[in-house]
Amino acid sequence: MVKIAVAGGSGAVAQEVIEALIATKKHEILILSRQEPPTRSQSEVSWAHVDYNSVDQLVTVLNGFDVLLSFIVVLTDPGNVAQKNLIHAAIQAGIKRFAPSEWATSSVDYMPWYGGKAEVHDYLVELNKTEKVLEYCLFQPGMFTDYLVHPYNSAKHFRSFETQFDFYNRRVLVREEGLGDVVTFTTLEDFANIVVKAVEYQGEWPTVGGIRGTDISIGELIALGEKVRGAPFNVETLSTQDLKVEKIQSTWRPKVDHPSMPPEQTDALAGKLLSGVLLAISAGAFQVSDEWNRLLPDYQFTGADDFLSRFWQDKL
Repeated sequence: MVKIAVAGGSGAVAQEVIEALIATKKHEILILSRQEPPTRSQSEVSWAHVDYNSVDQLVTVLNGFDVLLSFIVVLTDPGNVAQKNLIHAAIQAGIKRFAPSEWATSSVDYMPWYGGKAEVHDYLVELNKTEKVLEYCLFQPGMFTDYLVHPYNSAKHFRSFETQFDFYNRRVLVREEGLGDVVTFTTLEDFANIVVKAVEYQGEWPTVGGIRGTDISIGELIALGEKVRGAPFNVETLSTQDLKVEKIQSTWRPKVDHPSMPPEQTDALAGKLLSGVLLAISAGAFQVSDEWNRLLPDYQFTGADDFLSRFWQDKL
């Protein structure tokens, strides 16, 4: 049994991981929350109402736990105060392993909304500069394949939102000369299962923990979309120079409906987000490494082709 504390455990991705941990029927799970515990919650988990500004309180709550997984949304944590306090509390409480709120790309290039992740990376590197005081891993699955089924949902808790890869409406926005750009797609189910196996892993965690489901170029992804959706896609090309100044010349742009983003700002931020993601893809930020694939060679990942073919087969 591993004793696991989860910060930011009410988020959708965190809940998928928690469900996978519960399914093992082996571990003790504690969810840390700024809010009061729900009146009705899973009997397999316990809750702790915490103040992320108080390292002392966090130490008390975390004493006796082995692993701390953080899913705190960096946009809601100015200065990374909560995560930095969690790190220091983890060290003082004797936590063996820590996973910062990563769960995405291999870099934050062109994505300022992820800037807090890079700051936490640097903070952990500095803490371990002289000697290792905390084992940690940056879990990086790339983009979730589940986004490609929007407006449907393929997981219990995760809710997709529109991206530039719109399989439902058979349309794609791509950077000029970007058909060869590569993206790693990993299903949420595989991602959650790997995190569970990582929690149980007996060896040392890699500092960078890439989780690679499928590496696929944008051109190959369009061809796959046309196959599983049974019709050609409308592909619109955007100038790289225009993207760099957030000038979007297209007939549509994806609307991001995410809990961390105020609804009144979604339209205003749509261009910034689209530009950033397309440029980040061109810089290789959404192509991740395969550390966990190599450490867990017996695990069989679900390929994007299989996942999407099965999902869309009755929705043509």
